Amino acid sequence: MGPVLAGVLQLLALIGALALAYIPLGTYMAKVYSSDKHWRVEKWIYKGIGADPNTEMRWPAYLRGVLAFSAVGVLFLYLLQRLQGILPGSLGFSSVDPAQSFNTAVSFVTNTNWQSYYGEQTMGHVVQTAGLAVQNFVSAAVGIAVAVALVRGFARSRTGELGNFWADLVRGVIRILVPGSIIAAIVLVACGAIQNFSGIHEVGQFMGGHQQWNGGAVASQEAIKEFGTNGGGYFNANSAHPFENPTPFTNLFEIFLLLVIPFALTRTFGVMVGSIRQGYAILATMATIWVGFVALMMWTEFAHHGAALQAAGGAMEGKETRIGVGASSIFAVSTTLTSTGAVDSFHSSFTGLGGGITILGMQLGEIAPGGTGSGLYGMLIMAVIAVFIAGLMVGRTPEYLGKKIGTREMKLAACYILITPALVLIFAAASMALPTPPHSMLNSGAHGFSEVLYAFTSAANNNGSAFAGLNANTDWFNTMTGLAMVLGRFLPMVFVLALAGSLAEQKPVPVTAGTLRTEKPLFTGLLVGAILIITGLTYFPALALGPLAEGLAS
Repeated sequence: MGPVLAGVLQLLALIGALALAYIPLGTYMAKVYSSDKHWRVEKWIYKGIGADPNTEMRWPAYLRGVLAFSAVGVLFLYLLQRLQGILPGSLGFSSVDPAQSFNTAVSFVTNTNWQSYYGEQTMGHVVQTAGLAVQNFVSAAVGIAVAVALVRGFARSRTGELGNFWADLVRGVIRILVPGSIIAAIVLVACGAIQNFSGIHEVGQFMGGHQQWNGGAVASQEAIKEFGTNGGGYFNANSAHPFENPTPFTNLFEIFLLLVIPFALTRTFGVMVGSIRQGYAILATMATIWVGFVALMMWTEFAHHGAALQAAGGAMEGKETRIGVGASSIFAVSTTLTSTGAVDSFHSSFTGLGGGITILGMQLGEIAPGGTGSGLYGMLIMAVIAVFIAGLMVGRTPEYLGKKIGTREMKLAACYILITPALVLIFAAASMALPTPPHSMLNSGAHGFSEVLYAFTSAANNNGSAFAGLNANTDWFNTMTGLAMVLGRFLPMVFVLALAGSLAEQKPVPVTAGTLRTEKPLFTGLLVGAILIITGLTYFPALALGPLAEGLAS
């Protein structure tokens, strides 16, 4: 079997698995967030944190819950790293320095999981399990909660109430993320991923020195890292490391994990707004972009000039031989079109155009299918903009799901789509203009610029993957990427929740002959076009200086 055919078959198997999980998982999540009953363990948690899960919140109160919970998470994780040197199970590692502690705390709380450190050489068992792994669960649950609040904004009328943040948070963790991660971890352990609390031990000599390995609760963290679209690996090599991702099957299984919730949330959306076909329209938009990007990536990585590359079946530099070009291409596209950021290959080693595809996937806003929750609410914002564009074309007030899209709604949607590109371009420009930051670049020219552009695109979009080659463990990059992660996570949430509150207060608009049918293929095409055009107009100059210039020159 040729490598191209193998890649295509893996893609088809992945699509089949996602299709089988779509309806049951999506429907189950809709029931989770629509239920008025509380499990006993949930009641214990509510009592412990002093929250009343039955109290409805308007959008400012919901936002305060999101911000307060996240702020406490940042502080706790920061202190845990600073105190690591005196904690048990530290494996002899010293406390993490302040700038890196800030960066890492912000990274995991914002669901970014950007890592400017070597995991196996920096973090002990306590920080990994009690700090980073916990945030993998709760940060993912926060994203789903915000998405559900926006869906309620479309589904409800004549009220500003969006549900209860604490109930949504706890249910997301207890009823969705924990059970799914337990199942996933068992599968990974059965396939060879490690799960222990062993210390550091020598395994032999390597290039004249001693090679050391340390164990850890790897399978359990790998499971939630993918299932919650987090991405932070136990080891520096991330999902390219055989302890995290030992076989081609586990590689495909991990891709399935990082895609299944974002895709299934479109079903949840359709059920909660009372129109399954609306959910299918959003799903079709996400799937079209995802499949298109995978096809482009496979083409760029398989189609090469030169006997060596052709003999290898594609560009194998930076890719694991046990995984191959096809599966690496699927993983790279999936992890950058979601907010996962895990990697099973190194994107800096991709072709110039292939690396550009990974950057563009994040610059779309990671909405195809996006992160846990963030992908759905990002796509719904784009749907609002597409409806507005269609309304301008036909000269009538735009409507979406029975709600008028007026001046206030468009201002909020416009702010949402502008904030992330502003962060990416401003921080990247500052890093190239100042004298010190470019010293962190391993490469010069277009590829070096791509390293910096990728770093801030990844941070501001809460992805967390790195292009490699960039030394991000400096005060400048630790601080600036940390700020990009905070602002890129929470400022968009402000606009999302404000939009949800505005929509929930409206009276439903009756469907007429002139209403745009947003569940039809025509609207799906309009939405895909709007996403690609808006992103292209925003980022084309930066892409032309980096990956496009490199790809056209090669």
